[in-house]
Amino acid sequence: MYLDLPAGEIARRAEEAVASLAECRLCPRDCAVDRLAGRWSACKTGRHAVVSPAFAHFGEEDCLRGWNGSGTIFFGHCNLRCVFCQNFDISQAIRPGPSAPGVNADRIADPMLELQDQGCHNINFVPQVLEALAPAIEMGLHLPIVYNTSTYDSLESLRWLEGIIDVYMPDFKLWTAAAAKRYLMAEEYPEAARVSILEMRRQVGAARLRRAQTGHTRGVLLRHLLMPGLLDETKGFLKWLAERLGPDTYVNVMDQYCPAGKVREGRFEEIGRRVTTEEFAVARRYARSLGLRLDERWAATYPLTH
Repeated sequence: MYLDLPAGEIARRAEEAVASLAECRLCPRDCAVDRLAGRWSACKTGRHAVVSPAFAHFGEEDCLRGWNGSGTIFFGHCNLRCVFCQNFDISQAIRPGPSAPGVNADRIADPMLELQDQGCHNINFVPQVLEALAPAIEMGLHLPIVYNTSTYDSLESLRWLEGIIDVYMPDFKLWTAAAAKRYLMAEEYPEAARVSILEMRRQVGAARLRRAQTGHTRGVLLRHLLMPGLLDETKGFLKWLAERLGPDTYVNVMDQYCPAGKVREGRFEEIGRRVTTEEFAVARRYARSLGLRLDERWAATYPLTH
């Protein structure tokens, strides 16, 4: 838990992370642009993040949303270019500049405290964490931190988060380089995401979601969006999970894919439909055959809190 770190440690890491923006390598694209000078590349984010909605989210897993919701902060722009993104309007459609100004750390810290005051059980980032945490903690933030990520992270950025993140919630997308190149515009995504998941697991271990009164909770909760006609992508990922992380791994295989973003515009016709009931059933049967855990009842009946 971040409250157990030595005084000044989060501020020190934040300074180091901000300094790295002068030659940014915070994701596997390694763009090396000077974001401190306001320049940007694939993610379209300069020195400061663009904050989108902040609200009590009741659409997350049961163990995160609890009774009062997971305090979720969304950010504009993204380092992936998923053609099917369901948040396309904030991840890709908005353009940098005066119409989408970035905000400083205090402007990100404020909604954290507002969500805490609303009774949310945790702070759920999508993403941008370190610089805003230091002032938020000084003002009384004490909730667990959930890092909700596309899993397209650099090892360096993840290691700055060690000891700070309570729950990593990586969303693994596609298994093969060919599929990632076509649908994410990032051929190296699968390998980078696998490395990131292993680092997250090293830091916080398997999901251990306990009853609220028993104390601190942490772990990796994996998500995977099943896509139409791409069952082999799902099977490749699930097989790797079982072999590398073991049967105590929790994975939420989701079937809510719907054509969005560029797919909704009539492009990429092969994924221009919903997932069928049979496809979803096959994916779940395969996961269970590998010993993976597909529901949360084994993990928690109370929300993540302490």
